[in-house]
Amino acid sequence: MSELTIFAGALFIITYVLMFALQKWRPYIAVISAIIFVAVGSMGLFPGYKYTFGEALSQIDWNVLMMIAGTMGTVFLFIESGMPKLMSDVLVAKLHSVKWLIVVLSLFAGIISAFVDNVATVLMVAPVAIALCKELKISPVPAIICISISSNLQGAATLVGDTTSILLAKAAELDFMDFFFVEGKAGMFWVTEIGALASALIILFKLRKENDSVYVMERGKVEDKVPTALLLLTVLTLIATSFIPYKDHAATGGFYKPDISNGLICIFYFLIGIIHTLRKNKNASTILRAIKELDYYTLALLAGLFVVIGGITKAGIIDMIGNALAGLGGSGSRLSVFIVYTIIVWASVLASAFIDNIPYTATMLPVVAVVTERLMNAGGLEIHPNLLYFGLLVGATLGGNITPIGASANIAGLGILRKEGHEVGTKEFMSYSVPFTLAAVITGYLLVWFIWM
Repeated sequence: MSELTIFAGALFIITYVLMFALQKWRPYIAVISAIIFVAVGSMGLFPGYKYTFGEALSQIDWNVLMMIAGTMGTVFLFIESGMPKLMSDVLVAKLHSVKWLIVVLSLFAGIISAFVDNVATVLMVAPVAIALCKELKISPVPAIICISISSNLQGAATLVGDTTSILLAKAAELDFMDFFFVEGKAGMFWVTEIGALASALIILFKLRKENDSVYVMERGKVEDKVPTALLLLTVLTLIATSFIPYKDHAATGGFYKPDISNGLICIFYFLIGIIHTLRKNKNASTILRAIKELDYYTLALLAGLFVVIGGITKAGIIDMIGNALAGLGGSGSRLSVFIVYTIIVWASVLASAFIDNIPYTATMLPVVAVVTERLMNAGGLEIHPNLLYFGLLVGATLGGNITPIGASANIAGLGILRKEGHEVGTKEFMSYSVPFTLAAVITGYLLVWFIWM
């Protein structure tokens, strides 16, 4: 193990330990760690390790940051309009139970996130939950945690639900409908949805004591319907553009969308909301409040983490993990295939609980192809590539649910709670996320094996 590997691995571990221990200081820790990676890479302290400021900036997913900022702005105008209050009142009138309200909101968020980015889903559904909890005078913490992890879960359901799905579709040569049925077998959509139902049972169990009946005497009034329309247009436009490929996935000479298209869409509708509000109110007070309400804590944390992950990728840490898994070819027997499959799923769960699943998935996809070929050559057993591909997606997509900083949706959800005055500790978050994730992963793990082996 080289000095660079030891340094990068140690700095990465220290960064995450400090973020777990000092939750209020997470953005500062992430940014300081990012600066250290860039400083070391710029000064050439380790042979072969170059990580300049420009390269670090390129590691930041500006599309995600713009999408968060734009959606937050539109959501603020949506909240100000009174629509979340009305929606929460309608839900209360239909369901009458705290636990079922939270379950329904969580499943609703999951369905949306199968077609829209997970972070955008959290930002859209969370205000309804917040308004509901305020109306009922209960803590919003369980509701927002459940919404966040449900949103992250169902990103694997469709080709357009998450970046990891797009990466896998390219490697496995799958199209949109292949996520539903491929070669006459159930695809990832059904695996994910059954996992979602299993996880919903966990939510019901966690909230089993929340049986109080709730009623609303008078429904809220909507002051302005335009923000609601803008939010719906944001969702519909994101869905529509999701069918347009990015440059890397487009046919030669074919039409493609820019990498920051989702971010531009969210910013665009926020700007339309600003213009409408200025014309309606004839003053800038609401606009200034909307800009002030943007969650700069979450934006700084994500930016720092993007740079840190880029640093350990450049240092070869992720490649090292991938190469170690590639050596697990075994004898090619059914048992050895099961062992390798199990390792890939659960190693992916563990890895994506702490690092961004996008670079991890991108690195592991070619490794999975190599492992599949080695297993078939070793034992002569026919192994469908989708077995390990879908196993990788189950582990890498759902594993981020375990920790508060394992997925952008979780970070966004906790950011919303923080703005509402609720600091959620790692222990409290994981009391929901661990059983939820285990239920979903175990279900997907078993289904993929029995379907594809």
